[in-house]
Amino acid sequence: MKLMLDSTRCQGYGLCQEPAPEQIDLDEWGYASVRATEVPPGGAADAEAAVAACPNSALRLV
Repeated sequence: MKLMLDSTRCQGYGLCQEPAPEQIDLDEWGYASVRATEVPPGGAADAEAAVAACPNSALRLV
């Protein structure tokens, strides 16, 4: 499972990091970056919650 970020859709709300702080970093303005596209073992629920938390659908799981 991979966590993908469309950075053109990210608006810097930072809501995605709360459920998945091990998988998502925020820059100084709140814009997200994914640490590693591969979701770590046991991290699927956190990744799904991060995708659901994004108000602009910038994150997706594939």
